[in-house]
Amino acid sequence: MAEALWLPIGGLAGTSVAMVGGWLRQHRTKNAGIVDVLWAASLGVLAVMYAVLGDGWVPRRVLVAVLAGVWSARLTLHIAHRVRSEREDGRYAQLRRKLGGRFDRWMFAFFQAQAVLASLLALVFLVPSSAEHATWRIWDALAVACWIVALAGETTADRQLRAWRAESANLGRTCRTGLWRLSRHPNYFFEWLHWIAYALLGIGLPFGWALWLAPALMLFLILRVTGIPPTEEQALRSRGEDYRAYQRTTSAFVPWPPRRVSRVAMEPL
Repeated sequence: MAEALWLPIGGLAGTSVAMVGGWLRQHRTKNAGIVDVLWAASLGVLAVMYAVLGDGWVPRRVLVAVLAGVWSARLTLHIAHRVRSEREDGRYAQLRRKLGGRFDRWMFAFFQAQAVLASLLALVFLVPSSAEHATWRIWDALAVACWIVALAGETTADRQLRAWRAESANLGRTCRTGLWRLSRHPNYFFEWLHWIAYALLGIGLPFGWALWLAPALMLFLILRVTGIPPTEEQALRSRGEDYRAYQRTTSAFVPWPPRRVSRVAMEPL
């Protein structure tokens, strides 16, 4: 493990430089969504780098590279398509209007914060890639199963929302089909579940206990900071009462059958 301690430093430096490039691009294009593309891509790059340069058991290093690489590639391509084909994410557009001339300075700090976050989260790939424990365990199988469920759920949620938005008749209306009937943010839920897979992979390995910090951090960010709060603020600005009705009946995070709300309860006092 000691031989691999230099890897996070190099990973942070490389990610920070990439984010500077992304920040310059958003300054030119006026679309800050590139930060999300770079964040997703950098995690895959770091995972593969740690797997290649780590000194742990080779089969587990290959597993880490495959799991994180496939997840990162799918998410990166999905976000990149959205950034290319749609207007700037409403959350960033709102900040651009609110901050005015201070937006670019604020976004530089935000881009660098995302570099730090990606580098911290990527440590979940370094730990199993550096572990010399040379055998498969039940935890590895459970980690793969968790990853499959998470990837399938996140992919399905993204496809369902993209199909909904593609229909002009749905403009200004909230998606309530498929997984979006059970959760207001199924993509966030399965994204969080994905990080549980690496925590399971680390059980019994040196420093494996620390991997549970990644899903805990992601849960906090999704529920309280950069995930659900700004997303719902934007949804309320753009869809108003339609989204408020959705909030009253649908779980915010964990997929769950929708609640029944009486007509009386829905009417304002």
